[in-house]
Amino acid sequence: MWSENKVRIKDIAEELGLSTATVSNVLHGKTQKISDRTVKAVEQRLEERGYIPNMAATLLARNNSRIIGVVVNDHPKYEGHVFEDSFIAAAINYLSDETEASGYFMMLKKAKKITEIIAFASMWNLDGVVVIGFCEDEYQDLRDRIRVPFVIYDGFLDEQNRFGNLTIDDFDGGRQAGQYLREMGHSRVLCVADNEICMDYLRYQGLCEGLGEKADFMKIPMQAAERELFYQERLTTIKNYTAIFAVSDFYALEMMRFLQRSGMNIPEDISVIGFDGSREAQNALPKLTTVAQDNALRARTAIHLLMEMINGETIAKTVCIPVKLSIGDSVKNLILRTYPKISKGVV
Repeated sequence: MWSENKVRIKDIAEELGLSTATVSNVLHGKTQKISDRTVKAVEQRLEERGYIPNMAATLLARNNSRIIGVVVNDHPKYEGHVFEDSFIAAAINYLSDETEASGYFMMLKKAKKITEIIAFASMWNLDGVVVIGFCEDEYQDLRDRIRVPFVIYDGFLDEQNRFGNLTIDDFDGGRQAGQYLREMGHSRVLCVADNEICMDYLRYQGLCEGLGEKADFMKIPMQAAERELFYQERLTTIKNYTAIFAVSDFYALEMMRFLQRSGMNIPEDISVIGFDGSREAQNALPKLTTVAQDNALRARTAIHLLMEMINGETIAKTVCIPVKLSIGDSVKNLILRTYPKISKGVV
């Protein structure tokens, strides 16, 4: 591959049979009168000849960089492995597809503080940002300090007009889980979560609605080592319940593994339901019953909303994505059914 200082616009133009003006216009984003086929040919040849650094500099110099930033909260509960979390990984996977399909580049960043987005957006001249995992007051503060359009991927906020807000129907998800447990004969149900606010609390409220009675709530530590000890100390209490509803598949699967290590069988001894519909839930033994969300639809909606904001078609709005209970093998039917005796040869 040629080094950058050996590649000239004249060389690229001659190789493609184009004018130097056409190649120069592609480099500087002046492509209104150039066919998509020619633009792609020039960009591909520039990449092949090692002109990528120059292309990057050109992108950053444009009014529109064609770069969408995706910023994820590097929360302590992930213990330095935020991109390995199944929910985060699925979000990034589908957001990457949708960003590229919209003709943009995706730039990924994890941040411990939401204010890091301000410098990030300015440094790379971002056209828009998708934000994952921060809290309501932080989003409000960010809006006061940044002009770039942004969409909250996992929002909880009420309707507002200052940024895009993508939510899922957390309450209905919890309600579906509660209703299913009630239909399966469960009444002694425990909800586990690491907080009692926002979407986790909505999921708990929905659970109680579906059950038709109040479920117990157990607030668990955010650190894995602390949770293990926490569960061990409360194992006798946990065994008093017939079912556990965890506000995420991560906590549900972790609980299943803990109970299995403690000599309990799922669902024979205790039932477990999660929330998210992750790939791990589908592959678990037993297969986890979970409230599933459509990750592809969620990402598509997020990028579509961001594009509307970038293009000035909307200031901002809130969009709610529906969820659906995915029934696995982790919930036991406690309702005893009696069937009439069938004589041999009689159907």
